[in-house]
Parts: sequence; structure tokens; C-alpha cells
Amino acid sequence: MNFAARLQETASRYGAKTVLVRGDISLTWDDLAGRAGALAHALTRNGAGAGRRVVIACNDPLETVIGVVGGLTAGCIVAPLNARLTDDERNQIIAQLEPDHVVTEAPEVSEPFEAVAAGGEEPAIVLFTSGSTGIPKGVVLSHRAVSAGLDIWTEGALQLRADDIVLSVLPLGHSYGLFGTVLSPLLVGATSVLEPRFGVEESLDVVARKRITIFPGVATMFRRILDSGALAKADLSSLRYAMTGAAPCPWEIASAWKEATGTRIVRGYGMSELFRPVSYSPDSDLEAPDAIGRALPGVDVKIVDDEGNSLSGDDTGELWIRTPSCMTEYVGRPDETAAVMEDGWFKTGDLARISEEGLVFLVGRKKDIILRGGYTIAPGEIESVLLGHPEVSEAAVIGVPSREMGEEVAAFIVAAPSSALTADTLTAWCRERVAAYKYPRFITFLDDLPRGATGKVDRIELLRLANEKNSGAGGRVDD
Repeated sequence: MNFAARLQETASRYGAKTVLVRGDISLTWDDLAGRAGALAHALTRNGAGAGRRVVIACNDPLETVIGVVGGLTAGCIVAPLNARLTDDERNQIIAQLEPDHVVTEAPEVSEPFEAVAAGGEEPAIVLFTSGSTGIPKGVVLSHRAVSAGLDIWTEGALQLRADDIVLSVLPLGHSYGLFGTVLSPLLVGATSVLEPRFGVEESLDVVARKRITIFPGVATMFRRILDSGALAKADLSSLRYAMTGAAPCPWEIASAWKEATGTRIVRGYGMSELFRPVSYSPDSDLEAPDAIGRALPGVDVKIVDDEGNSLSGDDTGELWIRTPSCMTEYVGRPDETAAVMEDGWFKTGDLARISEEGLVFLVGRKKDIILRGGYTIAPGEIESVLLGHPEVSEAAVIGVPSREMGEEVAAFIVAAPSSALTADTLTAWCRERVAAYKYPRFITFLDDLPRGATGKVDRIELLRLANEKNSGAGGRVDD
């Protein structure tokens, strides 16, 4: 079904109900439909109607939601961007997508607009995620995939009700934030409270004042709340549960949260290409500390060896997933699409095992990606930025364990001869060129990068060096 038509069907049932709150601004479903309709008219008049690609590059999360709903209503293929991207990062995505229009603000006026009849396998949303080389990859999701994925979110993972109030503090350019905190609630007539950035005191205050029932976050957020001591004065009486995604949540955090608040953190696993195919459910009694959950209804999982042969029992291999919410392709990358898709199965690149009860246990990653505070970061992208500095001869970037962030970005640098380069100088260089969550927090200067017999950088040795120095001897740079 056309996803925009599904939203309009919900709007007809919950027209007068407040569904979006941003600060002092509240929008009912009728308000949202009207402003989205005005944007749909504007896009159509500008030649960016049905089937056209539209980038949503608004700084305010409320305007981002209006942009996404308005673009879908017009039959467009919408690509929401993370507001924290630098201009260069944003321009790189725009150059790759070649959109017909870029939306930077939402209209204040209201106009009715009947959703354009797009649906099925036609593309609806494009989300950009970090590629292994640092060049963003556009994940194309069809109307069918979006509808199926949101049904999985609302029913199995979230068990959303129309009277739920969901805190939306995650980036809306990413799958978890967009689908888990906004589009799922909209689909069932629930309310999303939009906050542009997370802060311990600020977020706890919003939970109390707005009577939040569901708090989606990443493990880093919950660790910061627990470490702050602010829970002692917080009012979480309205909360049904919290939930995590984007990166694994340590059992230590989930246990400490439940002990401190009396509410559960519902853990799960997903990615832009697949929504949230593996998760616990809020009412699930079966839980293991090291597991990420079970395949949700309609999702199949299996473990395979390097040749793609299915493994059984507790064997460890690559996790493959088959789900109706799977992406169609990567924009303009047929080879990379073929590399991760096989007979309807998506090759996650994660190493896992599955218990007899169906619980999925992650044991490692085949992909060279850093997971920092819920964000995915490609080492190659940061290495390219570092190598752009005239006094850097060589650079290698890895992820190192971090209690707070899960992983931190660590850079190893070989400076040019006679260089007086410092960690602070390089940090400033990176901060001007990449989003704030990407720049290296640890910088170590070496005479030479360690290499294996084939001449490739030995990243295992770099990790050993980082651990040996407690990840800080080369120069710690705080956020």
C-alpha cells in the first residue's frame, strides 16, 4: 500500500489529536496533514512531484517530519538528512542523489492534498549510511518495505498504542530515529515529542513534563543518565519502557537502569537496510544478557559459513536475514547491492550464533565499521580527512573500546619529517570537515604504521597498542 495513503487514513481517524510536539508548538494530525499538503503542492508546482527525488535538509526536527510526510504525500522519493552533517558531507550526499529539489524549511500554511498513488516496489525513502570507504551509501526502501517495516516496529518491537507518548531525540536522518520515534507513532495515532539534541537533565525533564511513555535511545544516553546521578530526582512514573538500538546495549546498563527506574530497556538490532528485524518485545519474558533478541514475526534469520552454507546449533557464522522490510538497492551501486543480497537474504556482515530458543547472540563483525554512541563511522572517511592535512604522511583509524560510547575513534598518525603537528591541531582540522560525532578522540603519533607481510596496515596491532596505552597516551581529546 502507498505509505502516504496509510498515513492519511490514520489522519482521518485521529485528526484532532496532537501527534507532534516541539517545544511550545503542538500539531494535531489535521495540522500536520495540512502543512504536509502545502509542501506537496509546492513540490508539484516546482516540478518535483511523483517519482522525483527530494532531499529533506531541515535543521528543526518538526520541519523534517513535515518534509518527509509532505514529500511522500506528493509521491516523491524522500531522503532526510542528519542535521549534524557538515556542509561538505551534505553536499556529497546531494551530489550522489541528484535530487530534483532540496527542502530546507517547511511551509507555515495549510492545504489539502490527496496522496499520490505510488506504492508496491516503487521507492519511497532513501536513507544514507556510512560505507566502508567513507562514501555514504543511499539505502532505497520501497513503499512495501516501509509499510512492512513499520508494521514490525509498531507491533513486535514497540507494541505501540494510540495513547503512547514517545520521546524523539534521535537523528531523523537515520532509520532508528525516523521509523522508531516518529513514523511508527504517527501510523498508530500516538504522539512524538521532538527534541533536537539529547541532554541528561533536559531529556529527563521532558520525560516528566510531557509524561513520556516510551524512551527510545542508544546505550550511551542511558549510561550518561545513570552516571550523572540525576535519576535520584527524576520523575519517570509515566514511562512504560525504554528501548535501545543502533549499537548493542551492554547488559550492565540494562540491569542498572531497571534497578534504578523499575522500567525495562528493550534491546534490539537493526540497520538502515532492514529496519529492526531482531528484537526483544516489551512483554517478552525470555531474555539473555548477551543476546540481542529474537527474529520478529515475518522475519527469518540463519547463520552461514564463508561459502554461504547454513550452519546449525550454536555454530558461529555470518548472520543472514530475510524480511519484507529489506531495502531494494544501494543508489547507483549495483555491485555493492549484489554483494549483500542473495535470494532474498541480506548478508549483515555481523558474526553471530542462534540458540535453541531463537535468541541471536552477536560475537563480532566482519565489517570494518566503528560504532560510536549509536552512529556508524567509516574509518576510511576519517583517514581521508587526516591525509588531507599537509603535515600528515600516513594515517590509520580504528575503533577502540569505550565504556561510555561503546567504541571511540582512535587515529594513528605518521607525521611528515620535521613536522610540529599536535593532536589538538589535527582535531581542529577534522572538526571543520566531518560531523562532530566522527572526529578522533584519541590521536597517537608513530614513527611507522605497523604492517603485515602483504604490506597492509595491521589493525590488530594498532588495537593492541591502543589497549597498552589505555587509549590515551597519544593525546586524549574530549568531546
